[in-house]
Amino acid sequence: MIRQLPPNLVNQIAAGEVIERPASVVKELLENSIDAGAHRVEVTIQGGGSELIRIADDGCGMTPDQLPLAIASHATSKLPDDESLFHVQTLGFRGEAIASIASVSQLTIRSRAVGQDVGAEIVVRGGAIEPIAPCGCPVGTVVEVRNLFFNTPVRHRFMRTAQTENGHVVEAFTRLALANSNVHFILRNGDRVLYDLPPTTRWSQRIAAFFGDEIAQSLIQIDSDDAEVTVAGYVCDPSVSRGNARMQYLFLNGRHIRDRALQHALGESYRGLLMVGRNPVCFLRLSMPPELIDVNVHPTKLEVRFTDSGRVYARLLQTLRHHFLSHDMTMRVGPPSAVVSAVGQQAGDMSATATLNLSPGENAHRQSVIDWARTGTNVGSGTTAAPFRPFPGDRDAFTELVNHNQVAPTVPADVAPWDRVDPPHTPHAATNDHEQPSVAPERSAAVTSLGLQIHNRYLVTQDEAGMVVIDQHALHERVMYERIREKVLGGDGQLEMQRMLVPEPVSLTPAERTLAIESKAILERIGIEIDEFGGDTILISGYPAMLGKTPPADLLRQALESIVAAGKHSEARDLLDSLLHQIACKAAIKAGDRLSIEEISSLLEQRDLYQDTHHCPHGRPTALFFSRDELDRMFGRLGHRARATT
Repeated sequence: MIRQLPPNLVNQIAAGEVIERPASVVKELLENSIDAGAHRVEVTIQGGGSELIRIADDGCGMTPDQLPLAIASHATSKLPDDESLFHVQTLGFRGEAIASIASVSQLTIRSRAVGQDVGAEIVVRGGAIEPIAPCGCPVGTVVEVRNLFFNTPVRHRFMRTAQTENGHVVEAFTRLALANSNVHFILRNGDRVLYDLPPTTRWSQRIAAFFGDEIAQSLIQIDSDDAEVTVAGYVCDPSVSRGNARMQYLFLNGRHIRDRALQHALGESYRGLLMVGRNPVCFLRLSMPPELIDVNVHPTKLEVRFTDSGRVYARLLQTLRHHFLSHDMTMRVGPPSAVVSAVGQQAGDMSATATLNLSPGENAHRQSVIDWARTGTNVGSGTTAAPFRPFPGDRDAFTELVNHNQVAPTVPADVAPWDRVDPPHTPHAATNDHEQPSVAPERSAAVTSLGLQIHNRYLVTQDEAGMVVIDQHALHERVMYERIREKVLGGDGQLEMQRMLVPEPVSLTPAERTLAIESKAILERIGIEIDEFGGDTILISGYPAMLGKTPPADLLRQALESIVAAGKHSEARDLLDSLLHQIACKAAIKAGDRLSIEEISSLLEQRDLYQDTHHCPHGRPTALFFSRDELDRMFGRLGHRARATT
């Protein structure tokens, strides 16, 4: 038998979709206050919100005849006509929230509209409506929700502890307070004030109030507008990241949203800047015409649908990526305020990649050695210079990829005897990143006019603003990756391959063999050529020339592992990037490799040839920057900066 459900039962069912926990009540009521034009909103909770939720605002208020409609199902002031559904410009519009709340709680609403002498009060107990009565109250609305889920014990049993529910309420409050920095928000837990946030025109101040100095001082300002899609706000420097995506705040036309495509675009923009497993932090506002969005796809309006999702995805990705590629993302050491002071910049206005601060004479010398590296002759002398030594270890093929603009300055004649080093010698080969050969202390550093090697793993150099400490392996890995990527994605689209006189057979498992045959085309792009032989055996007939010392069988198995890790539905570019990361890591110099003067100079010179050299392909920083102010602070020299000598 089909029967019509009573209105109160309908509202309780709707409450199951809209009102999941006390935080849902806070969200719905705060949205109503903001849509009412409130300039000040106070939120008070007790018992995690299950005992009391009180929200008071100074918005437009309601007249006595509007109060019954406020608690009625499918009644709203936010859709003046049917067409408004396709041009939603408010935070709420369904007209179910208050009716659902009233059906599962003890609800009291007091409101006074502008121009009214007194206010009005309406009380609802579990869906039972009491008569409206006059009351004294200021202009605006006060909503009190007590004993949430008192008449639905099953729902009440599934609520968490008061502390857990407090956390969810704070998160709901945070999202709306972030999106509306022009409104004064106050949050109290009992008698204790958790947040008192005055209105501000500087969004970074509201962000700092919630997340502290670590986040606020690492903000990078973003601003992009293509006439229809606007992206503005802040992302955090890659040095500040999280293990999950909870610190990714995306707001669309003032509404907090969660969108997998936009989160993917955010992750793509940070590709190579963050370690695996780390997630970026962002606070971004997106604006676009309401007719290009469908917000009526989720009961809590948390998810939206775009008419042209590809355009929004591309706008966000291009905006962030362009900013990262055009600014210096070198990790800075020390208090952020000191770093900002040193470089004379605010968050989001970082300068372009720093260059060496050389005098005119040094610039002339530098140009002469660049010309020497290009031609093999000293400018003006006609003499032939010594050939450039390749990088150490088993990477002889690297000389074919090294840029022509190599720098190999000699030790200046006026260097003190204790700063001189012996002529370059054959370097030791380190077994891995954590091992280094024993080197006599007096021979542990190579010095040039541009850089110094310490502990056979770090390079120290300077720019006009301070000192830079470089991880030689991480930097060379990034350089190698960029060079290899250029080779693969440009030109003929694949790495230089070394053909084998006698193909090498490799026995694989049935699953590995199938995967290898299916991935034959992409393996060829990275220089691995295979053929079927029979059974589960594969013949390797070619391998990347730059990895000539790596056993081809090991290289193939590692490539197949990367393919498995990328998943069946991974994009070809993602898989290719993973394989190129692997090749670059194996080809790069290692921590523990002793570098000659020429090799140090060459590596430092290549650092300025690419815009992404501030992080290795795996997201580790390649360099740490110490500003002059930070060094002065560490050595206690800040009080003596005005003096020439101390």
